[in-house]
Amino acid sequence: MVEKKNYSLEVSMPPQGGSKCFDDDGRLKRTGSVWTASAHIITAVIGSGVLSLAWATAQLGWIAGPTVLFLFSFVTYYTSCLLASCYRSGDPMNGKRNYTYMEAVEANLGGFKVKICGAIQYLNLFGVAVGYTIAASISMIAIKRSNCFHASHAKDPCLVSSTPYMLAFGAMEILFSQIPDFDQISWLSIVAAVMSFTYSSIGLALGVSKVIETGKFRGSLTGISIGTVTETQKIWRSFQALGAIAFAYSYSLILIEIQDTVKSPPSETKTMKKATLISVLVTTVFYMLCGCFGYAAFGDLAPGNLLTGFGFYNPFWLLDIANAAIVIHLVGAYQVYCQPLFAFVEKFASKTFPQSEFINKEYDIPLAGGLTPYKLNLFRLIWRTIFVCLTTIISMLMPFFNDVVGILGAFGFWPLTVYFPVEMYIVQKKIPKWSTRWISLQILSAACLIISIAAAAGSFAGVVTDLKVYRPFKTSY
Repeated sequence: MVEKKNYSLEVSMPPQGGSKCFDDDGRLKRTGSVWTASAHIITAVIGSGVLSLAWATAQLGWIAGPTVLFLFSFVTYYTSCLLASCYRSGDPMNGKRNYTYMEAVEANLGGFKVKICGAIQYLNLFGVAVGYTIAASISMIAIKRSNCFHASHAKDPCLVSSTPYMLAFGAMEILFSQIPDFDQISWLSIVAAVMSFTYSSIGLALGVSKVIETGKFRGSLTGISIGTVTETQKIWRSFQALGAIAFAYSYSLILIEIQDTVKSPPSETKTMKKATLISVLVTTVFYMLCGCFGYAAFGDLAPGNLLTGFGFYNPFWLLDIANAAIVIHLVGAYQVYCQPLFAFVEKFASKTFPQSEFINKEYDIPLAGGLTPYKLNLFRLIWRTIFVCLTTIISMLMPFFNDVVGILGAFGFWPLTVYFPVEMYIVQKKIPKWSTRWISLQILSAACLIISIAAAAGSFAGVVTDLKVYRPFKTSY
């Protein structure tokens, strides 16, 4: 059976107060809570970025490493609270909703800044999809190599190409990308959040056990020593470490979209601030433990991916479980990040071509077991498949995990996590120019801009180094 999508819902329902089934904007009542929002955030935050924190801590040392981790967590929490206050324009309970990050920027700042924000946000989301594809393939390869290594009793070097594993991950994402909306992936976020705790805990446990085994904390107060790397490399790597930590905390670019799944009362801002506090506290504890114990275990030799640093030592099955958990987590995290991008393109296409049946018509596909029929949209099917294929191809062309992570962190941190939330909050709360609070917010923004520039420089230097020995589609681990 064919049915036309109903676009009149917003105008046909009462605009004020809502009802038992509909919210005040005429949309179906939102059901999200502090815990579903926390699951979305944890899924987005405790991603593959946690695996590079031991390496990042090794570049910075015992003083700067934990300090930078703490400062990033504080800045992320503070600016996320500012951003959460911008979900509604005007009144925090009944003001106009901003459904996306871009809509919040348009409502508060307007003009050319909206286009800049959109370009940075959606390019960053695209980049995250590439980074997660690379990370998932590395974990799948680690499982394959681990089993090969033990089967051959360490006689086979077990070099494995990353290309087939990226293709396999891409195939999984094509399937899951057909989930129509953000609010329908809560179950996937919860599974992914559990997986993230699983592999982070295993990485932490292995780090602790290695410290106990050697009986000492490795590393130094100032990080990786000159001699192991040159002075120039030390500087670039320290900058790159800032980008890796920024990437590990980045989720502001999807915060408004997560907030739009939350029910009210209480106000969405209050719920989101609570979810942000829970999530940032949980992730910071994990990050501190994984980064510090990883550095304590390996010292200057801390690997770019914590789990690969334990090599193929026993219990190798535990490492296999951890790497499998990473893959499952990244399947969900990919969707959490990409759903806002999917929704933006589909909404734009629908507005541009309102009469197009290809873009707007949905087909009911019966499902077994009496389940609600799946609504197939041809445009969604084709464009999302093309998107996943494109991210997979780029991943095969640029399989540099640490450098990609650093570039993404540097590129998205200042504008999306700091600049736009600060500027929108100033407008929303009508903070007077040159007041103490205005000056404090501008100093915070300027400091984070300098950090982002330094992190970008370090990460690009890493890519240049990698490209000297790189051959397309030939990367093996």
